[in-house]
Amino acid sequence: MTSSPDYPEKDRPVEAWCDLHELHVRLSDGRHVSTPLWWYPRLLNATPAQRNNVRLMLNGVHWPDVDEDLSVDGMLNGRKARGAVAPSVAAE
Repeated sequence: MTSSPDYPEKDRPVEAWCDLHELHVRLSDGRHVSTPLWWYPRLLNATPAQRNNVRLMLNGVHWPDVDEDLSVDGMLNGRKARGAVAPSVAAE
């Protein structure tokens, strides 16, 4: 696999998983990126089985059961999904 100017090889995901509160992605250069699940309402509302059905892509991660695609670039740059509401705001 070769990298391109638009997508550096070092940012390729090699593993992805969710726990109860965060999405975790390990990159090919060894970095581990974690973002809050509330950033991605589809994943937050998914069942554990749906979250565990994950497919790695060249530049991101795909969850076929909930039709969610997230880019590594978006995670690294703190981009949340539209409609994402922080838990403290949602509780008010």
